[in-house]
Amino acid sequence: MGQNLIEKIVQRHAVGTGDTVKSGDYVRLRPRHVMTHDNTGAVIPKFREIGAKAMADPRQPVFALDHNVQDTSEKNREKYQKIEAFAAEMGVDFYPAGKGIGHQIMCEQGYAFPGTLVVASDSHSNMYGGLGCLGTPVVRTDAAAIWATGQTWWQIPPVTKVVLTGRLKPGATGKDVILTLCGLFNHDDVLNHALEFSGDGVLSLSISDRLAIANMTTEWGALAGLFPIDITTLEWMKKRYDSIRRLGLPGVKSDMDNRGEHPRINPDSLQKLTNIELYPDKDAIYVQEITLDLETVVPVVSGPHNVKTFLTAKETESQKIKINKAYLLSCVNSRVEDLAAAADAVRGKKVAPGVSFYVAAASSEVQKSSEERGDWQTLLDAGAIVLPPGCGPCIGLGTGLLEDGDVGISATNRNFKGRMGSREAQAFLASPAVVAASAVAGYIRSIEAEESAKPSATQVINKPVHSETVSRLIPGFPEKTEGDIIFCPADNMNTDGIYPGKYTYNDAMTPEEQAAVAMENYDPEFQHLVKDGNILAGGFNFGTGSSREQAATALKYRGIRLVIAGSFSQTYKRNAINNGFMVVESPEFIRYLIAEYGKGALTIRTGLPVVVDWKEKQIRVRDHVFSMDGLGTAAQELILKDGLNNWVRDAIEDKG
Repeated sequence: MGQNLIEKIVQRHAVGTGDTVKSGDYVRLRPRHVMTHDNTGAVIPKFREIGAKAMADPRQPVFALDHNVQDTSEKNREKYQKIEAFAAEMGVDFYPAGKGIGHQIMCEQGYAFPGTLVVASDSHSNMYGGLGCLGTPVVRTDAAAIWATGQTWWQIPPVTKVVLTGRLKPGATGKDVILTLCGLFNHDDVLNHALEFSGDGVLSLSISDRLAIANMTTEWGALAGLFPIDITTLEWMKKRYDSIRRLGLPGVKSDMDNRGEHPRINPDSLQKLTNIELYPDKDAIYVQEITLDLETVVPVVSGPHNVKTFLTAKETESQKIKINKAYLLSCVNSRVEDLAAAADAVRGKKVAPGVSFYVAAASSEVQKSSEERGDWQTLLDAGAIVLPPGCGPCIGLGTGLLEDGDVGISATNRNFKGRMGSREAQAFLASPAVVAASAVAGYIRSIEAEESAKPSATQVINKPVHSETVSRLIPGFPEKTEGDIIFCPADNMNTDGIYPGKYTYNDAMTPEEQAAVAMENYDPEFQHLVKDGNILAGGFNFGTGSSREQAATALKYRGIRLVIAGSFSQTYKRNAINNGFMVVESPEFIRYLIAEYGKGALTIRTGLPVVVDWKEKQIRVRDHVFSMDGLGTAAQELILKDGLNNWVRDAIEDKG
């Protein structure tokens, strides 16, 4: 059985395994880099708490301040100063506010290098896949562990192949491609998957288009979105080298080796990249194959409130939806090409009365290039309002937020209700050109392009390939876990239901107090029905929502031995295992419980004893046997250590 591209890149970064890695495996990894942004301030105390005093590899972390860059309050300035001082103390590369969005810097400065694996404490690290770099998010506890040990862990997701055929017509962009995919396949088709893009259409896409598509695989539900390394990738990297030489090594002090060359993008690294042979094997396994004909993709408008619904820009234009604000910013669509497309749409025109058009470049380098091209001035002449390179309104911070009753159109990646300001506002997503054209029209409108209202796409589900039936257990890990089932049959159980948000930032909550409020928002009767030692069975997509770790620890402290679900939010699964709490997926078992007990009650005390056999990867109940995904050795280590913090402490002690 061959490996796909995701598995091959993971194999290159795997630690302590001589086995061929594949989807479903828990793997310990040494990522090439880990990026944190403003949340560096929250990772630092976690790093201190585990007893770390120095970075395992100071060249591995990257700090880039980008989220709240418009906040000039004393409190935020002090926070930023502390992060900068910590970077200097630890010898870590640091990019101050105003330099740009962290994900853009990671690409510009060669941290997200093709063929490598890079993580970030931010959900849009998927973007690195546009350069053939496997990017995926980690939570803050993981970031602290990587600082201290250089390592993290990952369960390799199911991999979907996305085949792009044909070429985009004039006016259509990568943003339209990903919005179309999100809208067509909108039933969690790729939830918690990794995506590999392939097909003859890929070669026709610019790196800017690829970065936009990879970035928003996050909104599609995926954990990674990876493009192949091809001639387009190589040419872009060579142009980056030329730009770095021309601009005189922008970045940090460490960005120069003893030859006066950039340490990541230089003749040696480019030569190695030219010689790289990294392709999926012909017999690689994919859980499904989705095909999209780029010829049928047209400018579209997504929303409001989600990316699962869209209309063509022409169809939306006919509705004459009046707008109050337009946004050209964020990590997904504020590069040089995006600003140029927007400038073409507004050249010689003025922003419509009553409309505010906000523009921010992805980085200071992007802004400088746009100024040199004349595109930046064109946008200013049209009446654009300039914001500093950074995130800002995309995450509801700073100037220009949506107010009650406002309608906004944005080139950002998220339009959730309340994301960009008031919950009583509406936000639509579109490409930079459509956003700019709408800003001067005063309503959502299209651009000049031939449009077809019927994108051509197909989906083929492949027969699942089951891994070996026996797991390798590390010494000390139990072969079996037994307990009675308490059944909470709801699908999409969110973290607020498991652990109410009003307690999230109360750091003084003891384990006993966390246990006492577990499931409070989901079912107040849960506490009366649950018993110590129960095994909790949940529905599908268990633990969706925020990344609060207490949604895992509260159940652990309540005496729940483990959670079995049809599927988990991947972030919830990470938080659970990072805290030494066992979770396992068994869709067949959950369907059996639904058939037996239904969904009529929120919580059902079944009294049903089950045996979870970790070695055989089976759940046994009555005379039935159900398969499950099990736990790999990396996850077993964390369970035995009672969590990642203890594992890191021991690793630090072992190194002296």
